[in-house]
Amino acid sequence: MHYKKIGVIGGGTMGQGIAEMLAGKGLEVVLIEHTIEKMENSWAMIELSLDKQMEKWAITASEKKLILSRIHKTIDLKESASCDMVIETISEDLELKKRLFRKLDEICPKELILASNTSTLSLTELGSATKNPERVIGLHFIHPVAKIDLAEIIRGLKTSEDTYKLTRNFVEDVIQKTSIKVYESPGFVTSRLICLLINEAVHTLAERVASAEDIDLAMRKGYEFHYGPLEMADRFGLDSVLAALDRMFREFGDLKYRPSFLLKQMVHAGHLGVKTGEGFFRYDKDGDRM
Repeated sequence: MHYKKIGVIGGGTMGQGIAEMLAGKGLEVVLIEHTIEKMENSWAMIELSLDKQMEKWAITASEKKLILSRIHKTIDLKESASCDMVIETISEDLELKKRLFRKLDEICPKELILASNTSTLSLTELGSATKNPERVIGLHFIHPVAKIDLAEIIRGLKTSEDTYKLTRNFVEDVIQKTSIKVYESPGFVTSRLICLLINEAVHTLAERVASAEDIDLAMRKGYEFHYGPLEMADRFGLDSVLAALDRMFREFGDLKYRPSFLLKQMVHAGHLGVKTGEGFFRYDKDGDRM
């Protein structure tokens, strides 16, 4: 199959990153948001990301212009029908996603793959909202999308072998990322492991074993992490980490997934990380550590 145009539904942090990455690979992208205001904010954040790359001489002004020219903004979900694949990146809310997949199932041709970037939700349950669950699959990218050479491909109970093979071809041959095959389980592989590490780092901080700076320094220098676990949590969004841990705690029933009380306190206080400017560390409006 020839992939030329990819639909990305949801212009949040992950949607922005996926759209930018796909456009950078030479694909046409239809970026779909719910409102004009959200769409304009997403567009501004993509421009900011490209400007930062220009400042570091990673891309030229003409390359920035070319990438932006490949991203087509819309608030009309029906435009997803003209795409070769659709990747959903809306909020981690099962009912919201199911409603969206129900609509996509009606709008899109039955052979078109419907992929979800969910990090913890059941692909089987998302697929059950459609008449064609065999074409529903998980395609989980990791932030920052352009820099992380990995995508988890998650099969639901009814995901077909053809859907899996076509998705793997898209990941490995078209966008040239490493893929891993995952059978459905709460948190899959990456979220399950990294959320446990983050939760233990928060416990360690709460117990005053070490400062936030030193906990992250230990993991960055000692184990070559790009970000320490606490800054990583800030960049994921503390509310997203809490939701993932809560979901895995419910699904597995194992105490090791129970979220740290300090993590809950931070979320209740509205200190969600980069998106609010304050989490375990402080950040400027561009998302850089202060």
